[in-house]
Amino acid sequence: MDVNEKLKILSAAAKYDVSCVSSGSTRKNTKGGIGNAAESGICHTWAADGRCVSLLKILLTNNCIYNCAYCINRVTNEIPRASFTVDEIVDLTINFYIRNYIEGLFLSSGVEKNADYTMERMLRAVKKLRLEKKFNGYIHLKAIPGASYSLISEAGRYADRMSVNIELPSEESLKALAPQKSKEKILLPMRQIGAEIIEKAAEHDKNKKAPQFVPAGQSTQLIIGASPEPDYKIIKLSESLYNKVNLKRVFYSAYIPVSFDNPNLPVISKPPLLREHRLYQADWLLRFYGFSAGELLTPERPHLDAALDPKAAWALNNLGQFPVEINRAAYETILRIPGIGVRSAKKIIAARRVHALNFDDLKRLGVVLKRAKYFITCSGKYYERIILEQNFLRFKMIGAPDASAGAEGAANSETNITAKNRLNKKEDAGQLLLFEQYANNAGDCLDNIGSNDNNRNILPPPAAITSVNAAITGEF
Repeated sequence: MDVNEKLKILSAAAKYDVSCVSSGSTRKNTKGGIGNAAESGICHTWAADGRCVSLLKILLTNNCIYNCAYCINRVTNEIPRASFTVDEIVDLTINFYIRNYIEGLFLSSGVEKNADYTMERMLRAVKKLRLEKKFNGYIHLKAIPGASYSLISEAGRYADRMSVNIELPSEESLKALAPQKSKEKILLPMRQIGAEIIEKAAEHDKNKKAPQFVPAGQSTQLIIGASPEPDYKIIKLSESLYNKVNLKRVFYSAYIPVSFDNPNLPVISKPPLLREHRLYQADWLLRFYGFSAGELLTPERPHLDAALDPKAAWALNNLGQFPVEINRAAYETILRIPGIGVRSAKKIIAARRVHALNFDDLKRLGVVLKRAKYFITCSGKYYERIILEQNFLRFKMIGAPDASAGAEGAANSETNITAKNRLNKKEDAGQLLLFEQYANNAGDCLDNIGSNDNNRNILPPPAAITSVNAAITGEF
């Protein structure tokens, strides 16, 4: 099988892994080297400034000894199989990079033969890129659960980011859908990587010449909708991972049906993208806004509101903490107001030192008044006449509920359209894939595909499409 055909198969097989953001790593080029990684982010999503940056996202192999029911690459699935050699991965990365098609490598893999065999081949690939080819671009590498930690630790010296995918939120679901995997085998390398990141970061702070270890941190992925766990359990798990294993980021991937013969899998017509979106919003509140999982959800109220973002839903459930006087409230309190983000909160704190702020000032500072106006006062005055009551405010924010929709949290059709339209925005949660079949062969495979349908029309320059084969073969 030629490299062109392998690229077609192994790039398509990699699209289900969304845990590939790359912010937070700086790697300067060296004399005689190729490329560099910027702290502003070589990312596989929309950057803060609106840029979309591409990674070469591939599997080492889609051969796998496991039979995970939710996975397209499970051993019992009859699909075309392929494996790259170490040299093929290195050559593809360099040839695509020097043509400015990519800015880094995302390398994952099925487990071929055993965990050590697969991890050792991945290590050889990144080691050759760094040491022989002097490649200083971004590298995100998967750590294979069950592999010797000596292999994982050595790989961490060459990778900017590593990730170990948990996939399912509970041990019960693992037993039902991935019986060959275990919770402990997945969590152990995460703990070890997290501990070594802290250790090496401390050494690097004392001595800037000390080698770095996974400088962009580690991440993981949770599949949403393949198992019955509620949002509360998922958010509690994410909070625990952030606190206990020094995790940089949890990614949420809406379950895409790839198997229809397993009774333990749900029967769904489309991926739960809105639920995925709400989980990303809740996750953001955990990491940057000082919320805890227990504040957002409870065992009695285990699901995120489909019609409202998690901060607005929290505010409606805690009206005793509102209204907030914008000219006197602490920064931490301002962060909890719907419609006010981290940047806006900092601007408010700085601006009110000069003069008392009014609603026009807040609008100029970037506050989203259509949500914030119900929960704040400026110098004791509301934006408009309101009743601080949950049903009234919910009606004002999303409209009347649809009487025909009996489920809790359902909103009218206009509200549902609005919620869906939010997915069109350039959210950090939206994941882009680099290679998908664009025409009839891998020579046309540079169509960036999004994790939701609204990101599926991002095409590379025409020159990139016409010369991919040259990059694959190394021709100039």
